[in-house]
Amino acid sequence: MVRLIAHLDADCFYVSAERVRHRCLTGLPVGVLGNQGACVIAKSYEMKAAGVKTGEPIWEAVVKCPDGVYIKRDFHWYEAISRRMFEVVKTRSPTIEYYSIDEFFFDAKTLAPLAKNEEDIHIAARELQEEILDKIGVPVSIGISRSRTLAKLASDACKPYGCKVLINDEEIDRYVESLEVTEITGVAERSRRKLALHGITTVGDFRRADRRLIRKLLTVRGEILWWELHGDPIDPIQTKRPMHKAVARGGSVGKSTGDPARLEGWLVRNCERLVEALVRNQYVCGRLQMALSYKQGGGASARCSLGQQIDCSDVLLPAARQLFEQCWDEGIVVSHMHLIADKLAMFKQRQLSLFEKSSAKLDHIKADINGKIGRFAVRSGTTLQLPDIYADETNDYDICDIHGKTCF
Repeated sequence: MVRLIAHLDADCFYVSAERVRHRCLTGLPVGVLGNQGACVIAKSYEMKAAGVKTGEPIWEAVVKCPDGVYIKRDFHWYEAISRRMFEVVKTRSPTIEYYSIDEFFFDAKTLAPLAKNEEDIHIAARELQEEILDKIGVPVSIGISRSRTLAKLASDACKPYGCKVLINDEEIDRYVESLEVTEITGVAERSRRKLALHGITTVGDFRRADRRLIRKLLTVRGEILWWELHGDPIDPIQTKRPMHKAVARGGSVGKSTGDPARLEGWLVRNCERLVEALVRNQYVCGRLQMALSYKQGGGASARCSLGQQIDCSDVLLPAARQLFEQCWDEGIVVSHMHLIADKLAMFKQRQLSLFEKSSAKLDHIKADINGKIGRFAVRSGTTLQLPDIYADETNDYDICDIHGKTCF
């Protein structure tokens, strides 16, 4: 039998995880709220039926779904449930990739090693679904095919609590023919527009297109998708997370603000979290970028070379302040702020500078203390400008703090 890859995706994962510990939420319209409770980041099928969309502000969601139950997210809990799911899948297939908090890729041949046909594989996948639901309480959907891309297309389309096996060429042809091209992971709006100019609007069109044209339009990544959609597994299952291309921290600043003191507080908070991430991953970076989004629309970005490969706040924070000055003028109301470190290298393999001087040791001491008595127990006094953020326990842990995922 050909090589088979499975994609497991939990159904409405954040809501499902909340229902594990609060069974009374089963069957109710539930929305999980993001930072500062400002918008719906996940919703149950019942809330979706009421017209609530992901990313919708809470004040608009409650108009559409006044009977909904709205809960602040808890990534500590969601990660605990995710790791339990991972361990169950690993008993069936040791070759498993922790793709995201609610998605795994794994070797499907070990799921049913004695399988003689598609029905045997389907039965084995159903048994795994039932085991996860029984032991953990989370419904999942599973897609199985000859490549990662096809497996994900299969699982996406069989939600909720579905299972689809795509092996036969003719069945694959029929299944993907009319799917919109944006259903392919990695093909977003910008790529869609490029493809549309050449009459490529569906997955079927993408597969029939000349491979060289796809590479020209979408670079080598597009060509990989082309091969994957033809059933050739170019992207392997990654059992260990590869090195990041960049590390970022930031996002919404809560209620949009033009207050210099609060913006300075956010800048320092994001920088402290960025240093924390670099230290944890044992990275150093050679360049820093900042991106601001404005409430009235638009935004600004800037970048600078650091002149050395570094992971310490006494270099990164002054650089971040300079970038902020380039991006922001007094009076402009900011909605989002991001700090991105790239040109990464492993700390032990960094290029040393003749004039390198830093207090990186202080960052490591702070990380050690916070690891023992509380994540933000020791932090810059500048962040006292954000008392509401540090008083809210949901801001203690975010999706980017969950380590080991390969998706970002």
